[in-house]
Amino acid sequence: MRVLLIGANGYLGRFVADRLLADPAVQLTALGRGDDADVRFDLATGSPGALTRFLDAVHPGVVINCAGATRGGARDLTRHNTVAVATICEALRRSGCGARLVQIGCGAEYGPSQPGSSTAEDAVPRPGGPYGVSKLAATELVLGSGLDAVVLRVFSPAGPGTPAGSPLGRLAEAMRRAMQSGDGELKLGGLGAQRDFIDVRDVARAVHAASLSAAQGVINIGSGRAVRLRDAASVLARVAGFGGALHELDTPGGPVRPTLGHPRSDPDQLAPAAYPYPDGCGSWQQADVRTARDRLGWRPRINLEESLADIWMEAACRI
Repeated sequence: MRVLLIGANGYLGRFVADRLLADPAVQLTALGRGDDADVRFDLATGSPGALTRFLDAVHPGVVINCAGATRGGARDLTRHNTVAVATICEALRRSGCGARLVQIGCGAEYGPSQPGSSTAEDAVPRPGGPYGVSKLAATELVLGSGLDAVVLRVFSPAGPGTPAGSPLGRLAEAMRRAMQSGDGELKLGGLGAQRDFIDVRDVARAVHAASLSAAQGVINIGSGRAVRLRDAASVLARVAGFGGALHELDTPGGPVRPTLGHPRSDPDQLAPAAYPYPDGCGSWQQADVRTARDRLGWRPRINLEESLADIWMEAACRI
């Protein structure tokens, strides 16, 4: 099976590439903007015609898009998350390769949900920020393209390679600094939110399964369990051997540090009280993952403690 992987050097893309390379039946080609890509191509500025010519030459059976941006203004997010996907869809429509498209979406497309609920694929998306809007627009382009396509809505990825600016990455970095300086307490903000964390290696397994399946439409990829960030911090402290006290800085009605969601350009900037969660998902997100089980034969295997242990191992190496 010939697979074209777009965004192989990104956080998710690296693990998807590793998973596919471990399958002897897969012939993998990586397309991206970096020098180490098999083919250099910028989806945000390249033309559909140029990409079509490449598709006709390589003739992949599956195209997997892991590329995109998680930070920046609305214009940059639209260019990298929406316009890029429009280019892919148009190129696939023009090409004679007939490839299946696996698009990586995100849980932020749904926006806030009712605490205690599980969000299924038929929920009406109401993204609460420009990132979720740009990803939802990409999903709508894929679903309306007429292609053989599936969108995997990945909730909150965790595990090795977690960016230092992500929620769990920030926790690990703050704990590392506290231990390095000998602080007996750690003060953190934004710990009240609950998110559905899913290990990045389980995400890669889901992408692999989706590339082999005939499933179409939207499929949630998550653990199916919301975890309060405060509880994740406690597990991380145990894994790290941090014996100090954890204090939450949040005050009702007051500003909080934007420790959740996608990193802002200024990590110390205070978020307005009305928008304490930069990912636009409010205080709760939990995926209904029955569709992934039924249509992909996929279930998460790696628990959050193992994911946190790997995050901490990488953070500790920076001491």
